[in-house]
Amino acid sequence: MGMVDSPNGNRRAKNGRRKQRRIGFHLDMTPMVDVAFLLLTFFMLTTTFSKSNTMEINMPPEQGEVRISENNVMIVRIAGDGMAYCSLGEEAPQKISLYDPSDSHRMALSGELRSLLRQQTAANRKMVIVVKISEKAKYKSLVDLIDELNLMKIDRFSLDDYTDQDEVEIKRAV
Repeated sequence: MGMVDSPNGNRRAKNGRRKQRRIGFHLDMTPMVDVAFLLLTFFMLTTTFSKSNTMEINMPPEQGEVRISENNVMIVRIAGDGMAYCSLGEEAPQKISLYDPSDSHRMALSGELRSLLRQQTAANRKMVIVVKISEKAKYKSLVDLIDELNLMKIDRFSLDDYTDQDEVEIKRAV
């Protein structure tokens, strides 16, 4: 609480006037510090800490090669034209729209691509999806595709370099 000191008597100055003494003021800060620590404790105890959103990545062994049958590999090539080109083994790639045409904001992958991924992984449990993205394509396309694979609980996918051979394969697309 605040306290006010009162003057202890009257003193006279040399010219005969009364000299006024300043009134002292003392402010007790203890209640304010108590409230500050109370609020700090309250917010520390009631705040929930969120986990960082991370994706677990399994890296292949550094030595040796991992051999997979061509029938168990599905290659998804993302070109800069907003299309995905999917091929299974040595087949010619199938041209599929990457995003749903009715979605003007391009937020959701096309239902055709989703159903193809679901169908192929359900038919073959050993299926590995290799994703190749062109330098002309948007990074958002890759992120959306990986998010969709995670939502469908497809955890056997790999990222690979987009080469000139992939450009040739895209021209073979049906």
